[in-house]
Amino acid sequence: MKRKQIEEIRGLSAAEIAHRLEDRREAYFKLRMQFTTGQLKNTAQLGQARRDIARLETILRERLGAEAAEAPR
Repeated sequence: MKRKQIEEIRGLSAAEIAHRLEDRREAYFKLRMQFTTGQLKNTAQLGQARRDIARLETILRERLGAEAAEAPR
């Protein structure tokens, strides 16, 4: 993901980020299946998908942590 894409994701709601995260996890699963069956030509896609998932999880956790900190006790 490029910096612009990361900034775009930061502008989304937590629900939208969670939806994108689920989509990336599904795509990663499909890439693993392609790799296992020998159909995946570009194996770098596996690492990229893993990093995308990590970025989305990080942004989502930041968002949820900030919301929890702002909530009155």
